[in-house]
Amino acid sequence: MIIHPSSIIELGAKIGMGVKIGPFCSVGKDVTLADQVELVSHISISGITQIGEKTKVYPFASIGHAPQDLKYNGEASKTIIGANNTIREYVTIQPGTAGDSMQTVVGDHCLLMVGSHVAHDCVVGNHVIMANNATLAGHVKIGDFVIIGGLAAIKQFVRIGDHAMIGGMAGVEHDVIPFGMVIGERGWLNGLNLVGLKRRGFNREAIQKLQDIYSCLFISDSNQPLSERFAVLNARYVDDYDAKILLNFLNGKSNSLCQPKAS
Repeated sequence: MIIHPSSIIELGAKIGMGVKIGPFCSVGKDVTLADQVELVSHISISGITQIGEKTKVYPFASIGHAPQDLKYNGEASKTIIGANNTIREYVTIQPGTAGDSMQTVVGDHCLLMVGSHVAHDCVVGNHVIMANNATLAGHVKIGDFVIIGGLAAIKQFVRIGDHAMIGGMAGVEHDVIPFGMVIGERGWLNGLNLVGLKRRGFNREAIQKLQDIYSCLFISDSNQPLSERFAVLNARYVDDYDAKILLNFLNGKSNSLCQPKAS
């Protein structure tokens, strides 16, 4: 354990083996830093906050401080961050509230680039990349392997499915299907995230199957209601793992779905 003498570690904080804390950091009394966490410098961590092993936090990040929610009343909510994450400069991650789950969660192996923001009661999956100044409003749910482009903004309560890609500067107001690709000032669905799928080893057959599902749901000229098309696909792909990721998402709670742009 290496702690710079200029840093303040409050009594009660739990510091793991091999932790490195650089100059001018502040670590609150209810903070837990797992083994080999590194705080580079000028970082403030407060509240009931847990940071998993080998996560590295860069200067001027603010983690676990009171959320930007006027309904927050000082409740003892939590900020839980997993292992092997990279949290870059000026990132803000804020705890949950009594209005939801009382915790904000970030998974493992995530990259949060400069100035990105994870608001209260968000759940961020594993292997997520948030580019510079990407922003999650409160209560957002992000699946695994999601990429959120720079300056993109996700509205409160929106869900983003696994392997989706959100283009830079997109404003996302509706749920995004797994594997989906969203672009536009007011984000609209632009097919599947084909580049991401190929990079992650999805073969041609798997990609074609997902494209067929997408076409049936969003491009079909059939007058059959979307709910009926969904039921047919659900029965057709009952034992298919990749298809069920997409179809189970559609079966979940959703106020509305991000749709293709009207032609």
